[in-house]
Amino acid sequence: MFRNILVPTDGSALSRKAIKRAVQLAKEQKGRVTGFYVGPAWRARAADESIPYRIVSPDQHQANVRKTAQRILKAVESEAAKAGVPCTTSFSTDDYPYMKIVEAATRNGCDLILMATHGRRGISRLLLGSETSKVLAHSKVPVLVCR
Repeated sequence: MFRNILVPTDGSALSRKAIKRAVQLAKEQKGRVTGFYVGPAWRARAADESIPYRIVSPDQHQANVRKTAQRILKAVESEAAKAGVPCTTSFSTDDYPYMKIVEAATRNGCDLILMATHGRRGISRLLLGSETSKVLAHSKVPVLVCR
């Protein structure tokens, strides 16, 4: 039924739980997993003398995101390898991760997005938002949410 499962991850414990479920489902379906990470977009920082900061070039920022992505996506690769499930990984940068997740599902020909939710409710959900709910609202691909 599901041949290519996109599993977005941020490296959190909940994401690792979603990775395990995605790999298990892919194995049962004789499918594959595609791990995906979205790092923050580079942005020039405004001068603010009250806050010390280090200026990072766009190239340095991209290298830092790549390093973080490799570390985080290693969990997907190792879980898939243990289960004998084919796996690919990729990453992107954006201030709106949900948009990149939806794009990645389409670009990679995924037929399911399996992702974690932090389960925020009430005012914290309203203030902090939920990437999972945004993916649910914008994806044309089915989304399976785990907690």
